[in-house]
Amino acid sequence: MKSLPLPHPGRPDLRSADTFLLWVVRSQGWRLVGAIAFGIVWMVAQALMPAVIGRAIDSGLGDEDRAGLVRWAGVLLAVGVVQAAAGVMRHRFSVGMWLDAAYRTVQLVSDQTTRLGATLRKRVATGEVVSVGANDIANVGNSVDVLGRTAGALVAFLVVAGLLLSSSVELGLLVLVGMPLLLLAIGPILGPLQRRNAEARELQGGLNNLASDIVGGLRVLRGVGGEDVFHRRYAAESQRVRAAGVRVGRSQSLLDALQVLLPGIFVVLVVWLGARFAAEGRITPGELIAFYGYSTFLMLPLRTATEFANKIIRARVASARVVHILGIEPEQQDTTDPLPEPRGHELVDHQAGFVAREGELTVVVADEPQVASDLADRLGRYAPGEVTLDGVALDALPVATVRRRIVVHDTQTMLFSGDLRDGLDVRDHADDAQVHAAVAAASAQDVVDGLRGGLHAEVEERGRSFSGGQRQRLALARVLLTDADVLVLVEPTSAVDAHTEAHIAGTLKQHRRGRSTVVVSSSPLVLDVADTVAFVSDGKVAATGTHHRLRETSPAYRRVVDRQEDP
Repeated sequence: MKSLPLPHPGRPDLRSADTFLLWVVRSQGWRLVGAIAFGIVWMVAQALMPAVIGRAIDSGLGDEDRAGLVRWAGVLLAVGVVQAAAGVMRHRFSVGMWLDAAYRTVQLVSDQTTRLGATLRKRVATGEVVSVGANDIANVGNSVDVLGRTAGALVAFLVVAGLLLSSSVELGLLVLVGMPLLLLAIGPILGPLQRRNAEARELQGGLNNLASDIVGGLRVLRGVGGEDVFHRRYAAESQRVRAAGVRVGRSQSLLDALQVLLPGIFVVLVVWLGARFAAEGRITPGELIAFYGYSTFLMLPLRTATEFANKIIRARVASARVVHILGIEPEQQDTTDPLPEPRGHELVDHQAGFVAREGELTVVVADEPQVASDLADRLGRYAPGEVTLDGVALDALPVATVRRRIVVHDTQTMLFSGDLRDGLDVRDHADDAQVHAAVAAASAQDVVDGLRGGLHAEVEERGRSFSGGQRQRLALARVLLTDADVLVLVEPTSAVDAHTEAHIAGTLKQHRRGRSTVVVSSSPLVLDVADTVAFVSDGKVAATGTHHRLRETSPAYRRVVDRQEDP
């Protein structure tokens, strides 16, 4: 039994949806061989049963050979046992392939999501990612699940055709020619079915994206009275998805109906011809019964073939979505020739002329908020820029090293569901004393004390049970627990009251003693405790110094800070 998740999901072929599916199939290895082998045995055993029953009838009734009847009954029992055992094994191998293909794809998408980081949200809508996880991965798994039965159906069809040819050339040719013609008759439906599946999948992704936007902004919508507007939009989009689903259902229902109708007509034709041949004495009664059994059995290979086509259509649509996500390249690529990791913590942005000295708390005040956000992105290597860490360019270091050494914390205060302590200690290296110290430094001890279970309380999805200020303080505790060499905090106290902000400003400097800390803020309470304040104007550092000195010497700085102080 293969253990999941896989140690390494492999390197997929992303040239197209078809090449990705072929890569998934090749990745199954011996499981694929086992599923095909047992699928052939399972299906051929079913195909041989009518022949054995026919021989038993001819021996027991026609020849009145009781010993022959017992012998053929024993053969029938043996074939049934083989068929049952092969069916169990085929199912085990097929389920194993489904799990492997589905979870291999899950791992690839999850790894890519982690690798892309913020790039993913810029290139792919949230609803699209949800649709990939909810539907597409299962459809990729279904494409390999059906392979064992399809191979068995093909071989069994050839076996039945051979048996019919040995008894009646006319009936054998009827099967050999008639079955492919039935498949060709169904073929024209498959193209529209694939197009309608793709259309429905596109609309479903858009609907999921709209739903995620509404859920994420529900509080804002209620505040401005916009629930009804977005409800109508969602209802309209839902109807479009429903209509697309109905169109898929029409094609699917026609395909399903033809799977029953065409084989039924075929069975009637074969039985009618067989009855005529039996009446003419050209075949025995046992062979007539066998022909009827063959005709009934042939409905199974035909249904399997159409099921295979249907699942491949869905898998191709799903794989195209998966390949799109897997083919996205992160904005910040890893260097192919990394330099040795520097020892010091001094961080310099040469574009803006900004310096964060080792061991100091540096506060950035900008005349435009976007300028400060852009600076924070460059300092964390989330945007290109001429930034060095202890004299070494960030783009000359592995991304993993930069993420470990420099942590950027923006204004998004999302908390993850589950155990609170696990959600705070994301690097899983802090003891209880360190966790409590970070919680205290973020002025969040009262939040933890008020929870049933304390640090081990269960956090609801997105931390919705907490207020905005509580989420911000807990998120600050989380980032403090990373113990990064350089910490870049963007407006870390924007959602708390003045008393709490003053407490955080005082404890933050103490908690981060000896390491470099950059805070983007124009709050006087934070500026008062800064070792250095850097005032950025027009994208460049215009002045540096203490808060009080800059107030005295820089009118532009004073205007920005005074705006913050005004009620």
